[in-house]
Amino acid sequence: MTTTTQLNQEEIKPAIGSRILNTKEELLSGAIAGEIRELLEARGVLVFPQINFTPEEQVAFTKTLGTFAPEGDDEGVTKITLDVKENPQSAEYLKGSLYWHIDGTRNEVPILASLLSCKVPSPKGTGNTGFSNTYSAYDALPDETKAEIDDLHVMHAPWASLFYYSPEPALAMLKGMQAIGEKELPLVWEHASGRKSLVLGCTSHHVIGVDHQKSAEIIHGLREWATGPEFTYSHEWEVGDLVIWDNTGTMHRAEAYDPECGRMMLRTKLEGEEPWTN
Repeated sequence: MTTTTQLNQEEIKPAIGSRILNTKEELLSGAIAGEIRELLEARGVLVFPQINFTPEEQVAFTKTLGTFAPEGDDEGVTKITLDVKENPQSAEYLKGSLYWHIDGTRNEVPILASLLSCKVPSPKGTGNTGFSNTYSAYDALPDETKAEIDDLHVMHAPWASLFYYSPEPALAMLKGMQAIGEKELPLVWEHASGRKSLVLGCTSHHVIGVDHQKSAEIIHGLREWATGPEFTYSHEWEVGDLVIWDNTGTMHRAEAYDPECGRMMLRTKLEGEEPWTN
């Protein structure tokens, strides 16, 4: 008799997050990959408590969900830590990850999702990862606000995030960040599915064609709205946890921790499947 693997999940909060309780073997089989993809879009963030994937298993699981986007080491896995000794190339750049953002705002097609696993957590009370469901946040806006913002565009510049953690940067550092580039994006992303999400975060420099004071009010007001308790979830890491988030419909941030505490995460990614709308 053939048994069918069932997705075993429970909600974390009404507007964001689900916990997946299937075994490692069930996940690696790919039998419920389609259901996981659907749930990811619906919930924004999926948590796999203490699933304890090896790096090789994390890559294999990532590949069941879509097109693997290799980065980092030869296996396609990236170390995520602020420890300069462990991450000499990117530790400084990763300081921007302590503030709300969407990955790939300068790319034509942003990544679909990231998968992050915990190898070494930071001390309790630090180093959580926060998530904001920007689909839910948009849906809950008043109709008059939606009408005001639906056609607005924002210039996204990674160098804008520099001022969040280094308010008086050296000119060389500023120029280095500016060399990464910038891109005009819709403030409201209408997806192929017909759903809409907010495109916000610390790379948001200004709203195109809007007075600078009004621009700041729009950007920071919407960020404040989208990162309110109704739309957010803060994950407190345990060794072996894996979390996936939909990069096209959420923002995320690392919450502050001591860079020398040993916190170590491993990241894999899924290639994007949908370009930004105009």
